[in-house]
Amino acid sequence: MNIYDILNELHIVYEEVSHKAVFSSEESQHIKELIKGVGVKNIFLTDHKGHYYLYLFDDMKRANIKNVSKEASAGHLSFASPDELKEILKLDLGSVTPLGIINDKDNVVTIIIDEDLKGKRLLMHPDTNTKTLALSYDDLIKFIEYEHHQYLLIKN
Repeated sequence: MNIYDILNELHIVYEEVSHKAVFSSEESQHIKELIKGVGVKNIFLTDHKGHYYLYLFDDMKRANIKNVSKEASAGHLSFASPDELKEILKLDLGSVTPLGIINDKDNVVTIIIDEDLKGKRLLMHPDTNTKTLALSYDDLIKFIEYEHHQYLLIKN
């Protein structure tokens, strides 16, 4: 199944826009003129034990990885390599999305969500950086649970 099949199966209402490829949060700011919502920045992280985390937060904030590590009780976290991102989530830099957990068949990625996203309409890529979807926070949680992934809500 693809992302759209799952969204439809779960009766998740979403809006989508197509646009030129974007590779960073800064490049994607113009998309908010095309579709309403909070841009979600995604950082793929790992610890020294080989655990993987996808940290989601408002793209207008800066990540404090040290605090994320502490809040998630994850030990020291650092950026996972582009090769690990490709191997586990089948994504390239610039296309990272929480919807990419559809490709994590072994469920090795834990989603860490900044609590500031709770209750908001979220903007994210559907595994490609040439489209953006808007869906509710609750529907994202429904998708994560459908994919049998663990998630944590943290204050950062």
